Formats: sequence, structure tokens, C-alpha cells
Amino acid sequence: MPDAIVEAALAARSRAYAPYSRFLVGAALRTEEGAIHAGCNVENAAYPEGTCAEAGAIAAMVLAGGRRIAEIVVAGGGEMPCTPCGGCRQKIREFAGPGMPVRMVDPSGQLLLTTTLEALLPHSFGPDNLAGSGA
Repeated sequence: MPDAIVEAALAARSRAYAPYSRFLVGAALRTEEGAIHAGCNVENAAYPEGTCAEAGAIAAMVLAGGRRIAEIVVAGGGEMPCTPCGGCRQKIREFAGPGMPVRMVDPSGQLLLTTTLEALLPHSFGPDNLAGSGA
């Protein structure tokens, strides 16, 4: 049976806008309620102004009213896993706990790596660190 979240990440990857690097990335996440949201990387001629696929998927989730990520899949190019960048790891942490599964797949949907957010972002700082701080 096809994996809907992997299919969503691959479909998002196919729509990525990467005219400069030519490195297409798609990401899809599933909320705790089962909804799937996807995003793709969008480059900009002013390189620092681009956005990552994971950030796009998170924005789509928040726009739809979601607040908790149950799992995320990142579809990159090539034979090496496309792990989320440091900034995206922190963005994911805002909406997921350390044990949340993170899968990386290749352009055909072949699984390259399964890990957890904790392994990608050890000793993370998240919303629970601010509990009781008055923030």
C-alpha cells in the first residue's frame, strides 16, 4: 500500500523552486489528528531569503489549524539522506517532541534514514522549557 506521507513529500519535491542550486526538496508532515501537510523549498536570487521545505509544511499545518507534528518525511535528491537544516530542526521542535520520527527518502521514495528529532537535535530547547517562566 502506498505511504501517503511519502507521496505528499515527493509531490511537493516535484514542485520545488530551485533554479540556482537545482536541489529540489519536499517535506510532508502528519499531525496527531492524521492530517498531512506538505511544503517545498523555494529559492530566491538573494540566497538567504529562500525557504526550506520543512518550513513550508509547518506553515501549511499552522494555517490549517494544526499544532502538533506526529511525524515528518523529507524527500531530497541523490543517495544521501537530506536531513533538515539546523533552523528547521528547531522549527520542527516547536511543534513536536524529541521522540517524533523523522524519515528521509530519495526521489523515488526509497527510505534512506529513519531517526528521531532527539537524534537530530539533542538536548533541544522547546516550548516546555518556557513553561512556568511567565512567557
